[in-house]
Amino acid sequence: MARIAGVDLARNKRIEIALGYIFGVGRATANKILKDTGVNPDTKVHELTEGDIKKIREYLQTIRVEGDLRRDVYQNIKRLIDIGSYRGLRHKRSLPVRGQRTKTNARTRKGPRKTVGVMRKEVKAMVDNTAAKK
Repeated sequence: MARIAGVDLARNKRIEIALGYIFGVGRATANKILKDTGVNPDTKVHELTEGDIKKIREYLQTIRVEGDLRRDVYQNIKRLIDIGSYRGLRHKRSLPVRGQRTKTNARTRKGPRKTVGVMRKEVKAMVDNTAAKK
C-alpha cells in the first residue's frame, strides 16, 4: 500500500481514483497532480515506482490537504460562530446553512425525527386508570 499525505491508498485502484482518498483532492486536482508529475493516470497504485510516489508526495507538499485543510475549515466555521453571523448560528444549531427548507427534509442535518404526538384515547384512559388507582 502506498502511503501519501498520511493516507493509505487502495492497492488495486487506479492512481487517478486513489488520490481522491486524500482530503482536499478530488478528481480534477488528482488529474492536475498526475499531469504535472508525469505519472500515467491509468497506473494502478501497486504498480507505481518509488520515484512516482516521491514525485506525487513532493507535489502534495505545495497544496493544502488533510490536516492543514481540515484545521482551516474548522477555524472558518468557528469564526462564523464567534462573530454571531447567521451562518454561524445555523452551524451551531446543526441546521442547513445554505438556505434549504427545514419544514420537511433536512433529515441528514437534523437527525432522526423526534416524535411529538398526541396520546390515543385508549392509551390515555389506561394511563388515567392506573394513576387513579395509586
